[in-house]
Amino acid sequence: MEVLSNNNLYCSAALAGLYDVFDPEIGLNVVDLGLIYRIDFNDEDKIIVVTMTLTTQFCPMGESITADIQQSVRNAFKDYQVSTNLVFDPAWSPDKISPEGKEYLDR
Repeated sequence: MEVLSNNNLYCSAALAGLYDVFDPEIGLNVVDLGLIYRIDFNDEDKIIVVTMTLTTQFCPMGESITADIQQSVRNAFKDYQVSTNLVFDPAWSPDKISPEGKEYLDR
């Protein structure tokens, strides 16, 4: 699943760190799991908004995952404020998992 952005160069830098953020219950990073939908950058106000979902609305690790995502992006963009926009439409489903993620989970 492709992550959308208003700045593809910055998005690549943000995604590089997000490959190290894992859903602890599944053991797969949030990018390959398909939880990250969009990352937008406002250079003027120095704000980054990560639009994302969770595997379920009642994910017990949701707060931890979103905090880890914010910290990861903040590490890459130290001068920016980072927030998450948690959405459930479209809902997450296993078809959002990347081919690399499916290969990893099939081991």
